[in-house]
Amino acid sequence: MIGTESRRGHEGAVRMDAVRMDAVQADDARTDDAPPAGATCAAAATTTAIAEIVSAEAAASGLGAEMVRLMRLFAAWTQRAGFECGAADRVLLARLVTCGRRRATDLAADVFLDLSTVSRQVRSLVDRGLVERHPDPEDRRGSLLSATEAGRAAYQSAVRRREAELTRLLEPWPAEDRTLLTRLLKRLNDDLVDSTYTSLGTGQHPVGEARQGDLHA
Repeated sequence: MIGTESRRGHEGAVRMDAVRMDAVQADDARTDDAPPAGATCAAAATTTAIAEIVSAEAAASGLGAEMVRLMRLFAAWTQRAGFECGAADRVLLARLVTCGRRRATDLAADVFLDLSTVSRQVRSLVDRGLVERHPDPEDRRGSLLSATEAGRAAYQSAVRRREAELTRLLEPWPAEDRTLLTRLLKRLNDDLVDSTYTSLGTGQHPVGEARQGDLHA
C-alpha cells in the first residue's frame, strides 16, 4: 500500500511539473508575440487620433447641416414676424447701437465684410431713417455713422421679439440643456471670430474690443 501511494504521488508531481512547464511556455510565447510597450502606446495613440479625426469630421458634417437649417428657419421666422431689418442690416445696426458712432471702414472691419457691401447696406439703413451720418471731425471728407432713435427702437424691438420666441421654444428644455447650448454656441462663435481674425492676417481680436459674436444682431 505504501509503495502504491508513493508511486501515485510521484506521478502526480510529474503531471504538475508538466502543467507548470506548459504554462511557462505559453507565457513565453505570449511575451514573444507581444509588441514592445512603446509600440503599444504609439498604436493606442494613433487609434485615438484617428477616432478623433473621424469624430470631428462627422460632427462638422452634422453641425454644418444644422447651422444651414437654423439660418433658413430663422430667416423664415423673421420674415413672418415682419422685422424691418434683414439679417445683414441687423448686424450693422446692432454694432452701431452697441458701440456708438463708427466710420464705415471701421464698421466693415468689425463685421468682416468688404466696404462696398457695407456701404450699400448703410445707404438702405439711412434711407429708412434707421441710421444717420455726421461730419467726421478728424476727416472732413468722411462721415461717422450712428443709429437714430428709430434705429435703436427697431433694434430693441427685434431683440425683444427674438428673445420672446426663443424663450417659448426653450421653456420645455431642462435647465442644464439650455445652459449647455448657450455655452457651446458661444464657444463656437468665439472660435469663429478668432479664426476669422487669423485668416485675415490680423491675429487675435483687439484686446478690449467686443467680439462681433458677443453682440446681439
